[in-house]
Parts: sequence; structure tokens; C-alpha cells
Amino acid sequence: MPFLPISVKEMQERGWKQPDFVLVTGDAYVDHPSFGTAIISRVLEAAGYRVCILPQPRTDADFTRFGAPQYAFLVNSGNIDSMVAHYTAAKKRRSEDAYTPGGKAGARPDRAVTVYTGKLKALYPDLPVAIGGIEASLRRFAHYDYWDDRVRPSVLIDSGADLLMYGMGEKHIVEIANRLAAGERMSDLHDILGTCYAVKTSEYIPAPKTVECASFEQVSAPDERGKRLYAEACMIQQREHDAVRGRTVIQRHGNQIVVQNPPMPPLETDEMDQVYALPFMRDYHPSYRALGGVPGIEEVKFSVIHNRGCFGACNFCSLAYHQGRRISSRSHASVIEEVKKITEMPDFKGYIHDVGGPTANFRRPSCDGQLQRGLCSDKKCLAPEMCPAVKVTHADYLKLLRELRALPKVKKVFIRSGLRFDYLLADEDEEFFKELVAHHISGQLKVAPEHCSDRVLKYMGKPKIAVYNRFEKRFYELTKSIGKKQYLVPYLMSSHPGSTMKDAIELAVFLKKHGLHPEQVQDFYPTPGTVSTCMFYTGLDPNTMEKVYVPRTPEEKARQRALLQYFKPENKKLVLAALKKEGRYDLIGTSPDCLVAPERVSVTDQRRPNQSKKPKKTIRNIHKPKKKT
Repeated sequence: MPFLPISVKEMQERGWKQPDFVLVTGDAYVDHPSFGTAIISRVLEAAGYRVCILPQPRTDADFTRFGAPQYAFLVNSGNIDSMVAHYTAAKKRRSEDAYTPGGKAGARPDRAVTVYTGKLKALYPDLPVAIGGIEASLRRFAHYDYWDDRVRPSVLIDSGADLLMYGMGEKHIVEIANRLAAGERMSDLHDILGTCYAVKTSEYIPAPKTVECASFEQVSAPDERGKRLYAEACMIQQREHDAVRGRTVIQRHGNQIVVQNPPMPPLETDEMDQVYALPFMRDYHPSYRALGGVPGIEEVKFSVIHNRGCFGACNFCSLAYHQGRRISSRSHASVIEEVKKITEMPDFKGYIHDVGGPTANFRRPSCDGQLQRGLCSDKKCLAPEMCPAVKVTHADYLKLLRELRALPKVKKVFIRSGLRFDYLLADEDEEFFKELVAHHISGQLKVAPEHCSDRVLKYMGKPKIAVYNRFEKRFYELTKSIGKKQYLVPYLMSSHPGSTMKDAIELAVFLKKHGLHPEQVQDFYPTPGTVSTCMFYTGLDPNTMEKVYVPRTPEEKARQRALLQYFKPENKKLVLAALKKEGRYDLIGTSPDCLVAPERVSVTDQRRPNQSKKPKKTIRNIHKPKKKT
């Protein structure tokens, strides 16, 4: 099956005069199941609809390339939020974009969903536009925008879209397409689960079991009350994101109301299998070859997604708010069939790069009761302590990995997605841990302790550092027992809400003690839709409504980040400044326990504090040798 059309010529070669849907995206067109555009377009195709892809449009001619679709335009920003794609955590413009041909930045606009929808509404005012993907999903309510440093309204209001799909959209899009094809209008589709719409206050009919957030006007007020209301609204939105017990959530925006219907239930195993069996080309569109290809395909080309959802739900991560906390898994047969297809690719070298997902070692729901009552709204499954109801097992995942290792042409099967080491340690059967170390690590295993301060880890929604220490100890014991040299590569984060300079110093000391030299450090990035971003904006922990310290100034952020890489010469001044400010002179020196050596002291700097400065000429004369007589 060929790529879907991205040009009029390709559309005409299929014998189409008009598409049913035009999918507008901020990414280049990559037909791989790791890309949302590919999944949604192939799902629509399988349902019998004609879909054209409009990647990274810039001009009116681009937007009108296919003419008016039969039913609707569909818009997403691409695989990641367009603002994250464009800017670093320091708000500096990126020079590269992995989802653009040649890796060049600048092919999509800031806030792509809003810009694309506005342009379509101007060109085709009578045609409906439905928005989805990560950018729309995480901005569905009033949200703090880090780049503007203010609360922006729902992207529905900003963009003028007719409907918003949040979460993974396979079920949503087929129901929308079928009902439009049956003659319904987009305004008739306000009952579809997993969608949001905006309606005039005078036309709103309350649904049963509805909960209301504070209005946009209230949560956007930059005073103490406004921030408290923002934090309360954040927790309502997070807690209602459950397909079993979730209620309708509304938020007023002036004379309009944004209505979020309860979440769409996640795909069951057979439904996921059908999606991943669709005829993906597993590559970028051939028109990009002359432009250098699309770099984003390299990380996933020989990888397989076996699950969705994450009950780990770290506070700084948006996955649980997008995909949900309930785990959905594919069957073994489905994953094996996909790997077999990969082994037939001409450039396959025998290595499956990843068998993972949001969290690689989750294959089942966290506990037995959640399918009937939903996940708990008032606590997390794993942090700061693991809930006693969590059922820990790696048996099914291990069986799947063994089956994949046994396939012809497969030399190695690696795991590169995140592993929850606390969940792994809680498994009484150590068989998976042993085989992980023996077969599924390519020299380095990436794990995410994120910090070493238990107080900071609590704000992050992560387990205590003692759990990581136990994991690290056992990992190296098992590695040594089989005669291998393998290493842990920890993901670490600086300047997360709650992290003081003392905490950053504590983390630097931890790294020194453990002999860790992280090559990369992630400064906390306040992206829309996360609990940690709410903390950053409000200075409140929305779980408790207690105040939380937030590192805000560029100076403090730079020092916290430098401390995590204290060993780099270019960071020495920042590290010294941080240590001196906190009075940690015990960590300045040349002993093994010190983080950094003192600055070299010149002759002029050796004067006592109250000693007057002598003329430069006199100082030079001190060192000038006397003439022999």
C-alpha cells in the first residue's frame, strides 16, 4: 500500500477528485505507527475514507492544494507541541527540528494548531475543523503558557476550531467520520466521548454528573486568589481524566463555555492489534529524500510499541494526562508480526532498538479493581510509596521478549524506553531483571531517578532515592555476575519546583559519591497540562494547596544546572558561586570529597580585607630583582 497523497498528482493517481478529509500537520509526513498523523490517517483509510496529508503548509496555495474536503479538515501540530519543538527550556530558539526534512527548524509556526486552524477558517469559513494531537490535547482548558508567561484560554477558543479530540484518537475519529458521512453536522457531535467543544452560555444544556472549574477570567488573574483557583482547576482536570469514573468538566470563557466530555475508553487488545496491523510504510515520504530525510524516524524505525498509558504518572510528564493512566497492551502475535515485517526491511541489521512505550515494563493494569471503579483520584499507584493493591509481574513481558529473541534474523532485542525501576524491584520473581541485564541492554541502560532529595522527588511524583539506590546496587551485582561491563545512565532534572539550591548541591554530592558524570541535564520545562507546570506558575502544590519553592531566575537555574555537571571546567564559576552562597566551603578544595577546586588566587587577591591597595608600580617593584653593584 503506497503512502497517502501529499500532492494533487498523488491524489489524482488514486482516481480521487476530492478527499473526504485533509489532515494538516506541523510535521513532515512519516508513515510510521510512532507518528500520530500516520495512525489517524490509516485508521480513517481503513474505515473507507479518502485522506490527503498536508504537511507543514505555509502559503495560501498550500492550504488550498486539495480544495475543500468532503467532510472536514483535521489539524495537529505534529508529534510534539510546536513551542517545545521551537524553544529550549531557556526560551532560546532551536536550530534543528527532528520532524522536518533535513532537520531544519522553522518549517512550522509557533502554536501551529491555532495558526493552521485560523488560516483554514479564513479560507473555508463554512467547513468544519477538528483539532487533536498532543498540542490540542494538553491545551484543552485555560493553561499556563511558559513562553508568554501568562494563562492562555483553551485552544478551542484561541483557534476557533469546531471540535477538539483529546487523548489517543482512533475511536473518536472513526465515530466523527461515520456521523459526518451519515449527514450530521459537526455541531451535532457534542456527545462524543474524548472530545471538547465550545458553546455559547445561553445555549448550554448541563449534562448530568458535571463538575465546573473556575472560569478563564478567574484562573488567569495573576494574583494569589487567581493562582489558587488555577491550582484547584488543575486538579479537577487531572482527576476527572479517567474513562471509568470521569465526569463532564466545564470551564467558562467569557460568554462561552468549554465542555469536556468524559474520556473515551482506551483501546482493548484486539483494537490495538487492528491499528498496528495497518499498512504503514514505516518510513518518511520519498519526496524528502533529496532534502536529507526526516531525522525523527531514526529513533523509531526499528522499534515497536507494545503498550499505552502510564500509571506511574510523574507530575512533570504529560503522558498520563494525554494517554491516561490505564495500561493497554497489544497481543504477542501482533508484536511478533510487526517485528517480522521489520526484519524484512532492506536496511535492517538484526537489532530491534526498543520494545517499549510510555513505560516499557507495564503490560497490565496496576491493580485488579480499576476496571470497575477506575484509578484512584486521590493518590498515585507508585509514589511516593507503592500502593499495596498494585499487582507486580513481568511474566507476560518477559515471555514476549523471549519470543522476539527467538525470531529468525533477530540478533538482539533492546529496551530503550523508560523502565520503572521501583516496579521492577517490587517483583518477587527476579527472572526479568536477570534477563534484562543479560540480553536487553546495549551497554547502557537509561533510567530516571531524576533527583536524590526525597522532598523534591515527592513534588515530582517519583519514588524515594533509597529505591533507586537498591536498584543500582542490584543492577551492578547482576552485571558483574555475568561478566559484562554495563552502566546506568540516569536522567536528572534541575530546577524542578521544590528544588532549592541546597537540594541541587545535595544532588551534586550524590553524583560525586556514585561516580556519575551525566552528559546531559534537563532543566525543568513547564509544558502545558502537567501538575509540575501548575506548581511552577502558582507556587502551590495542587495536591495539598501548600506553598512550594520555585526556582525562577535565570541565574539560579544556571547554577542548579551547573551543579549537576560540576566536573565540567566551563561550569566552575557557577558552581563556586552556588557553593559560596550556601556556605558550603567544605565542598571547595582538592580533597576527594570536594566538588570543585578553589580559584587560583593572584598576589593582589591575597591581601587582607582591610588592607589598602598599593599602586601597581609598587607591586611590580616587589618582584623586580635588585641590580648588582
